[in-house]
Amino acid sequence: MRIKYNRTSTLQQEGERFKLDTDGYDLTIFDKGVSGKIPFSEREGGFKLLELVQSGKVEEVVVEELSRLGRNTLDVLTTLKEFEDFNVNVVVRGMGNLQSIVNGKKNPIWNLITSVMSSLYELERESIVERTEMGRKMYVMNGGKLGRKVGTTENRKDFLQKERTQRIISLLDKGKSVRDISSRLGVSTKTVVKEPF
Repeated sequence: MRIKYNRTSTLQQEGERFKLDTDGYDLTIFDKGVSGKIPFSEREGGFKLLELVQSGKVEEVVVEELSRLGRNTLDVLTTLKEFEDFNVNVVVRGMGNLQSIVNGKKNPIWNLITSVMSSLYELERESIVERTEMGRKMYVMNGGKLGRKVGTTENRKDFLQKERTQRIISLLDKGKSVRDISSRLGVSTKTVVKEPF
């Protein structure tokens, strides 16, 4: 099987850029609204892809860029090692269709490039988090207010019937972590912890 793996960090991202890829795939797996810091094996699509790889059904995995696999160097390298152990060729389209296997043999520069690039993606993620936090601090310093509007009230029954609340409860029932749910649905971890109670 030739599988395309796509991921977006937030639910608001529809992955429109992935539509530019018109190659034929046996299966496309899309983890929508999943942070790159979530380990690959803990994502719904990532777990499904690893199961297919371990069953020996996958010959090739295609990603737009390594950051789609994750933004944690160790996790990305562990995932790539898993693919390698099952002789799965990995193609990174955004790097000139860089492949892990060339002419039936491991690409000699694959480990170097993937190590460096995954480290850069992790650094980029940390930088984004830092800039976001600085932006929030500046907003508050300039008189802005974070959080729910003062005086907002909502009864428990209405709260529990909200679509978002139902989705959070469903994901909690499936054993998903608070951070994973927060990332998938674009809500704070405090919201996730509060939802079912």
